[in-house]
Amino acid sequence: MSFLKTSTSFTRFRITDPAPPSLWTELTDRLRKNAFTDIDELPEERSFGWTSFEDMLDTSFAVNPVEKGQYIAFCLRLDTRRVPPAVIKKHLALALRKEEAQNREMGKKFVSRERKKELKEQVMLRLRMRFLPIPAEFQVIWNTASSMLYFASTQQKMLDMFEELFVRTFELHVAPLSPYELAAFHLKDPLRLDTLEPTRFA
Repeated sequence: MSFLKTSTSFTRFRITDPAPPSLWTELTDRLRKNAFTDIDELPEERSFGWTSFEDMLDTSFAVNPVEKGQYIAFCLRLDTRRVPPAVIKKHLALALRKEEAQNREMGKKFVSRERKKELKEQVMLRLRMRFLPIPAEFQVIWNTASSMLYFASTQQKMLDMFEELFVRTFELHVAPLSPYELAAFHLKDPLRLDTLEPTRFA
């Protein structure tokens, strides 16, 4: 999802750790160490990592710098290779049928559980190489003045992935901001929120 579109859904995070001064000179190197790795030629099921805010193919951040005034902008790219279940079922049945025919020629009566598991893994590897991964990008905007993060997704799976990778990359912990936490962040006396009661308008 993109902040450059006319509308988007996003989740707000607050960085809970103070950023060391040395971090700002290490930003690009840290992103490169956890950059996205292409899996078009590999049988991997998925791959995720950082890319440029402007170009999801730019994993070196050489053309598009991440610094935008007081903001840091980059992108989380996730490539997922999906093989339709019906295709898996068909090719697994073909592999089992071939294995059973070979067993009959050798005088064996059945295919062991371990062999079935091995056949399934082999089928999955072959099929993954025949299906290209589907790319998706989720942009990140980091306001360094307020220690706020804006992540262009509301999916829990993506939020968990983003939080884990952000902590691993920058060694800074983050917390998603609920409406309550956002109000507490802006109030001088956060404890006052606990004394408020809802107003009935009807």
